[in-house]
Amino acid sequence: MLLHLSTWQEVEAYLQQSRGIIFPIGSTEQHGPTGLIGTDAICAEAIAYSRATLNARGVGEATQAMVGPTINVGMALHHTAFPGSISLRPSTMIQLVRDYITCLAKAGFTKFYFINGHGGNIATLKAAFSETYAHIEDIQIPNAKQVQCQIANWFMCSSVYKLVKELYGDQEGSHATPSEVAVTQFVYPEAIKQASLSQEVGTGHRIYGAADFRQKYPDGRMGSNPALATPEHGKQFYELAVKELSNGYLEFLNAD
Repeated sequence: MLLHLSTWQEVEAYLQQSRGIIFPIGSTEQHGPTGLIGTDAICAEAIAYSRATLNARGVGEATQAMVGPTINVGMALHHTAFPGSISLRPSTMIQLVRDYITCLAKAGFTKFYFINGHGGNIATLKAAFSETYAHIEDIQIPNAKQVQCQIANWFMCSSVYKLVKELYGDQEGSHATPSEVAVTQFVYPEAIKQASLSQEVGTGHRIYGAADFRQKYPDGRMGSNPALATPEHGKQFYELAVKELSNGYLEFLNAD
């Protein structure tokens, strides 16, 4: 059930059955020569609620959960030296997430499950949750003490991680990875990109500002070989992530 394709009456009826909602969150940033700029948001969105053309079920369908609109732009300031990348400042993202949760908490939602596709969002999301808990108590929302938020990083699912190691070993890297590229190839086979990749790829450097990042990782990859990706691999990752995160959402929903 998609929030943006529902009426307010349907949302009100849903709240009689469940107080949980799923938010896909990703990023709009470069993903190397063959990765789509929308990779992180595409992966999170599809895993949360699948496109009709996939002939597959996402977490929302598997658990009968409400799914909110995808947060497509995240915290990716270190990628902004590459054309097309867009980022929120951490402070902006904190306010955005706080406002989303506050509005829906006023309506009666209490369990907020963020399916995340971008590692750079994790620290800011955790800070946003802390800010939100304090804010909704300050403004005395009636159900403030029941509001809980959780991050679910699809790429950190144990079943996904195991398959990544089997398929790619140390060529997975940590950005513009074959696993995330594979998921986008499964979701959007019409948008598969081909490009030559250099033998050498940056790896192991600390992340500072955008200009430094581009100098250290000149083609955008971080130790990865996305040429290994296939749509068939993407389907496997997708199904594993949906199964594991569906179980995770239901556990979160039913926990005190």
